Amino acid sequence: MAQSEFNLDHEISWFVLPSYWAKIIVGLISCMCFANSYDGDFVFDDSEAIINNKDLRAETPLGDLWHHDFWGGKLSSNTSHKSYRPLTVLTFRINYLFAGGFHPVGFHVINIILHCAISVLMVDVFSILLGGLQYSSKGRRLNLAPKASLLAASLFAVHPVHTECVAGIVGRADLLCALFFLLSFLGYCKALRENKEGNHFSILWVLASVLLGAIALLCKEQGITVLGLNAVFDALVINKLNIVELIQKVLRKDKSLENVGLFKKGLLFRITLLLSGGATMLCLRWRIMGTGPPAFTEVDNPASFADSLFVRAINYNYYYSLNAWLLLCPWWLCFDWSMGCIPLIKSVSDWRIIALAALWFCLIALICQALCSQDSHKRRILTLGLGFLIIPFLPASNLFFRVGFVVAERVIYLPSIGYCMLLTYGFSLLSKQTKKKKMLAATVLGILLINVLRCVIRSNQWRSEEQLFRSALSVCPLNAKVHYNVGKNLADKGNQTAAIKYYREAVRLNPKYVHAMNNLGNILKERNELQEAEGLLSLAVQIQPDFAAAWMNLGIVQNSLRRFEEAEQSYWTAIKHRKKYPDCYYNLGRLYADLNRHIDALNAWRNATVLKPEHSLAWNNMIILLDNTGNLAQAEAVGREALELIPNDHSLMFSLANVLGKSQKYKESEALFLKAIKANPNAASYHGNLAVLYHRWGNLDLAKKHYEVSLKLDPAAPGTKENYSLLKRKLEQLQKKGDA
Repeated sequence: MAQSEFNLDHEISWFVLPSYWAKIIVGLISCMCFANSYDGDFVFDDSEAIINNKDLRAETPLGDLWHHDFWGGKLSSNTSHKSYRPLTVLTFRINYLFAGGFHPVGFHVINIILHCAISVLMVDVFSILLGGLQYSSKGRRLNLAPKASLLAASLFAVHPVHTECVAGIVGRADLLCALFFLLSFLGYCKALRENKEGNHFSILWVLASVLLGAIALLCKEQGITVLGLNAVFDALVINKLNIVELIQKVLRKDKSLENVGLFKKGLLFRITLLLSGGATMLCLRWRIMGTGPPAFTEVDNPASFADSLFVRAINYNYYYSLNAWLLLCPWWLCFDWSMGCIPLIKSVSDWRIIALAALWFCLIALICQALCSQDSHKRRILTLGLGFLIIPFLPASNLFFRVGFVVAERVIYLPSIGYCMLLTYGFSLLSKQTKKKKMLAATVLGILLINVLRCVIRSNQWRSEEQLFRSALSVCPLNAKVHYNVGKNLADKGNQTAAIKYYREAVRLNPKYVHAMNNLGNILKERNELQEAEGLLSLAVQIQPDFAAAWMNLGIVQNSLRRFEEAEQSYWTAIKHRKKYPDCYYNLGRLYADLNRHIDALNAWRNATVLKPEHSLAWNNMIILLDNTGNLAQAEAVGREALELIPNDHSLMFSLANVLGKSQKYKESEALFLKAIKANPNAASYHGNLAVLYHRWGNLDLAKKHYEVSLKLDPAAPGTKENYSLLKRKLEQLQKKGDA
């Protein structure tokens, strides 16, 4: 089978270590790079893929995972991105169950362990790619490039571009895909272990390799590309196929075609198995996904929406050059590269065309060397390096279908294998040419240390959304989404003034950014700047007529402006576009209550609780409205129903306690008041209303005590001062009678 006379290690000044020590060192440095992310928060896409994903919860049937996309939505939905990764979601679910909830530490630790395991496997993978596949007489695979494989695996382990996959929990899809991708490749190599006759291969291992490729595909879409790489490896390494020679013989219709290796025993059969497996996976994937393509918008991938084929082609190639630059110089990293971060190239006079020219100059030079070199080992290493660089990247290239991003660091996790392989080969060529081998080795060691430092810094930025979003401001200042996310993070922390600044900048950079308009409109609404809020929300629904949240918020503003008919119409439009919208029904109920349309209000709030049984505000409003309109029995029934569903909600306890007190069920009312106070001891109204209960009940000393606590918590508590004064007068009268 494959022989490997050429040895990169002869030219490389590097450490020679036993295989197990090499793996330990690679595992340790890979862990060192990202260990500080273990206690990070859920950040960016983690919210949608994990916290808001119902597929992680125990009440969701496991079977639903096979019909839902990565984000928990139905694959059949028009809004689905068609990202089908059920095995990745299953690992999230296991994390959630073992942690007993959404505790990020366990999620992060698993990601770090996965990257360490992948980095350790890379020692074996690179030993095959760089040294060839050869076995000892005892059937043990030989590592013919221990120094080169250690260097390449180290470069892979510490590459900063991997930070998003490791420190970002949703990056687990890429990690799991890479793990099974490598296992599939190693399994295929095991299938090609030769016997004494030199022509044996294991069908079972070939099938196992295809199965592992299918598992990789169920973790992330890139996984299927391992089948293509296995075929390339089989043809070039095992059968030593010379592509140029093959093409020449085909063109000349040479009768010796069967001698070039294509028809050697077993190759066509193995390729057929790989093709059949790949075709079966694609057919099943297509059937599960549905025939509709993923739904993306122009802001996700503006080049794919360009009318001109020239503009699309130029920009796609520019995106490729940016990915190559991130591999070469991973210093400027960003969590998101969309929304104006990379302006479109629209003419050949744009200076960025130079990047395209540089990329294709390097690629063409490498391809020519890979195809035309007289050195068979050079051809093999360059072809495999280019194969691992390009083939796993193809699903993200926009060539076969539109993708939902411009540049994404996570998608170059697998292609970085090819980059590390080519870089190691380049280092060996430099070592061969220079006499200062130790200086060159020190330079490479310095690059590794710099990358480790960059990984530590970058993984620290991924620990919290605030650090992550702010780190992007210097990298992509034109990215509206970056400003939006910084603003959202500030708003969540209560810093509305600073949030407004970033939301305005997001809208300035992208005048059609409806989500930024919606959030800015919300803040302005809370600050009672209703006219500007209405203008922003009206513009948002004009740009995106099916934006249900903006319609609801517009209704709230119109209600505040006392334009009730318009508000009602806005609410119903929101519900039309999102039928299961409990918050909108809640706000609609408030509108009807303001208009004294009590039956309509109760119906709206009831709809809200049907759609969301834990909607405490809707339950509370029903109880209060029924109480205020004298329907005490109905209010009591609704209150008891609500507490059965939300037994620890102190606001519901308080509302029901008020109803029970008016119904003269003092003992039960007292118990609920005390339970509510235990849950929220600093609520002045809880103490004040309990004092009123005691006052009615005749427990004047306890009434006095809780009136005083209420006034201490809130000296301006409405009604409490008057009630306390009445109680004191009554106590004085009782004291006078006692003295008489």
